Amino acid sequence: MQQTIGIIGAMDEEVELLLAGMQSSETVVKAGIRYYKGTYHQQNIVVCKSGVGKVNAAVTTQILIDTFGVSKVLFTGVAGAVHPQLNIGDIVISSECLQHDMDVTALGYERGVIPYQEVSAFQADPALTALAEKACGELGEVNCRVGRVLSGDQFIASVEQVTWFYEHLQGACVEMEGASVAQVCYMNGVPFVVIRSMSDKADGSAHANFAEFTVASSRRSHAILDYMLEHM
Repeated sequence: MQQTIGIIGAMDEEVELLLAGMQSSETVVKAGIRYYKGTYHQQNIVVCKSGVGKVNAAVTTQILIDTFGVSKVLFTGVAGAVHPQLNIGDIVISSECLQHDMDVTALGYERGVIPYQEVSAFQADPALTALAEKACGELGEVNCRVGRVLSGDQFIASVEQVTWFYEHLQGACVEMEGASVAQVCYMNGVPFVVIRSMSDKADGSAHANFAEFTVASSRRSHAILDYMLEHM
């Protein structure tokens, strides 16, 4: 039986290019989310837009697993750069994902740690991470870094927060969905990887950068997914 791969984007720009390349697509609506089933490079795929934030992303991922039986989840989109060597247009591939807004420090837990749970930093699948890294290498013109993806229900636009995220949480980039996708995949034993293209520096300049770079960033993410689906 052929595997089915779930692909999630947070915004329209992130999924439109995939939908354009899909064959025999069928639309299913669950919990107000549109899921597009079809084939791409002879792979069975289900593509959807999660919407913004951790709850949307978690619900979307669980439906992909329960309703469509996906065996892998790829999350693509844009993020704010945290690592000082990252620039706009660069790619971060998840080594692991952590919720930066999980804060129970008042009870003695480290920032990002989920109480009463063994795992709080969710490891991406090494084979998917390696394949995404290889895809970046094939693209050639893009700088790529494997690192920790930080997620939270906040739009980060502060130099001080970015510095803190890098120094204390060892983050490479920050966004609003990846760690919840990662946690749901971990809980269900499903391999995942998060691929983020840097649309801004998460430093307060996002209002000027975001719209301009979302389209270009989405194209880079799509090129990586295209390669991965062809070589998976």
